Amino acid sequence: MVSSAIPDHLHCARTRPASLRPGFQAPYPAYSVRFPEHASQLVMAIIGAQYQSEADVDGAAQSMLSTFLTCPSNPPSFIEWASVTDNKGFYNLSALGYWPSKAAYEAWAEKSGFLEWWQALKPEACQHGWFLEVFFPTMDRIETLFNTTDAVEGFAHMGEAMSGEVQEHGYWGSMRDRLPISQTDSLPGTPATAEDFDSPEPSSFGIGSRVKIPGKKNLVVIRSGQNWLDTSPAERELYLDTMHPVLIKGMNFLRDQGDQVGCYSCRFMEIVDPVTTKADNDRTFGLAYFDDLGSLERWCREHPTHLAIFGGFHQYARKLNNNVTLRVFHEVMVLEPEQQLFEYVACHPGTGMWMIGSG
Repeated sequence: MVSSAIPDHLHCARTRPASLRPGFQAPYPAYSVRFPEHASQLVMAIIGAQYQSEADVDGAAQSMLSTFLTCPSNPPSFIEWASVTDNKGFYNLSALGYWPSKAAYEAWAEKSGFLEWWQALKPEACQHGWFLEVFFPTMDRIETLFNTTDAVEGFAHMGEAMSGEVQEHGYWGSMRDRLPISQTDSLPGTPATAEDFDSPEPSSFGIGSRVKIPGKKNLVVIRSGQNWLDTSPAERELYLDTMHPVLIKGMNFLRDQGDQVGCYSCRFMEIVDPVTTKADNDRTFGLAYFDDLGSLERWCREHPTHLAIFGGFHQYARKLNNNVTLRVFHEVMVLEPEQQLFEYVACHPGTGMWMIGSG
């Protein structure tokens, strides 16, 4: 039975029209996470170390963060490690932690000693950069989508179950339709300007600084993942030959030319082994920040790089007669300024949300 991506307890009388057309049938099934009704605000934290190159990684940063993250007092519900070499050649190793409430995250940060350690970091004494990006979405400002029900990722680790096949899927505008708040709010953001993407002047900023970036109204955060670990040899080859290259092209466009479409930052990251930090898990995800939900929608609907991804996946599914074992998912947040935290210590300008127009 097809169900709504918006759970019953978050449904309300619409004052904003949905894009879903009567009688629309999605080309393939997709599912959303069902969170406990008592949940009010979830947390996703990205805690990262930035190095001049991968060769500079000595394991100390990961060991320290692991100690904090495994503290028995309010540890994250789920931890994942990922890496990326950015477009300035720096290697970034990050821990992604998820908590079931803001209170749980804050209790962990205090009782584990992380907060005290973070606040005491002296940029001039750091051997490499550190960054902290934390999101606190309320339940009306988050949506999830999975192509299977047997691969739990990210926020889904705090869910109770998966929905049935959702109605709001497979058409332009379905992402917005899955957000409960979109029933009554058009979610306008603050349009990015050319100045937002200017590189900071070396005389006023540079490696060695501590920079805290204020939140932006209705900032969009999307984490979109791919897992081909359990695919058959034939499907694996099909994915790596057809889908993966166009995905990389799209992510590189957002990383390098995101200013054209309102994308502040995009990292195409590889899941790494928590012990070896090797990216040998056949899993990746894009993590991107957009100025406005409309900007993300326009890139999805109009830009050749995303149309290649979208159309490619439909062709991919058809070639497999919809018997797809590739697992894909995304989680999207549209955040108020107070639901965002960005802080960078001894990182290079251009890391995440650190841009001159943001500070």
